[in-house]
Amino acid sequence: MDAPLRISLVLPAFNEAAVIGRAVAEAEAALAGRFAAFEVVVVDDGSTDGTADEVQRLNAPHTRLLRHATNRGYGAALRTGFEAARFPLVAFTDADCQFDLSELADLAALAAEYDIAAGYRADRKDPWRRRFLSRGYNLLTRTLLGTRVRDVDCALKVFRRAALAHLLPESRGFFVNTEMLTRARQQGFTVTERPVTHRPRAGGDSKVSLWEVPRTFRTLVGFWWNDVVWRTRPAAAVTQTRVTVPEPSPARRPASEVPRPVAPRGRRREAA
Repeated sequence: MDAPLRISLVLPAFNEAAVIGRAVAEAEAALAGRFAAFEVVVVDDGSTDGTADEVQRLNAPHTRLLRHATNRGYGAALRTGFEAARFPLVAFTDADCQFDLSELADLAALAAEYDIAAGYRADRKDPWRRRFLSRGYNLLTRTLLGTRVRDVDCALKVFRRAALAHLLPESRGFFVNTEMLTRARQQGFTVTERPVTHRPRAGGDSKVSLWEVPRTFRTLVGFWWNDVVWRTRPAAAVTQTRVTVPEPSPARRPASEVPRPVAPRGRRREAA
């Protein structure tokens, strides 16, 4: 992309007072040296632990704080941030500091050619139970919804703002990534993937629990029946990046990347 890159980064946060300061500081530091202009949009989703107060105390000139009066859900917080974003590229990540945000520059560069650049966790640092459930969920979404990505819920993605305007989520909960990538396929938007670094949560508590599994499954089945079985849209092109994941070691070396097409470039019509 020849033009200077300008990006809005959305950080949804619910009861993240323990880590939000670090999350904003890492975001501003990572974006400052890599983008011509940027903003960090923190969406406090009705937190009760002083998350918003922590943000207001920061010396973060490129950060804006938006607040929900009550907890409306992860998807609703993302939508609020997406609608408030000002720049041509819009990214999001979680407020738990699990990603190296310097890698946003690599994802943003792919937006010269693709509507959506999605990360996938090459060496995931979550507990084994969560990795097991995620593997099954990704298989299910690829089979039923045709998402065609290997890590649908990876919370490091970059969208062209023009494409994002057609993909604003209706889901309020954690189904939001699946919904948006399925609609992207249905509407013919192009998607690419590349590996990103994943780290253990920096602090606080995860908001994803086992109670979310049956709820998300019911949402998925309902969405599949109403929005996939009875809906026909063009299919998007998706590429994946071939990556050799090294064995865990104290000093992990970058994985080599060789783009491998999964579907032909360009838009073509097929049943959803």
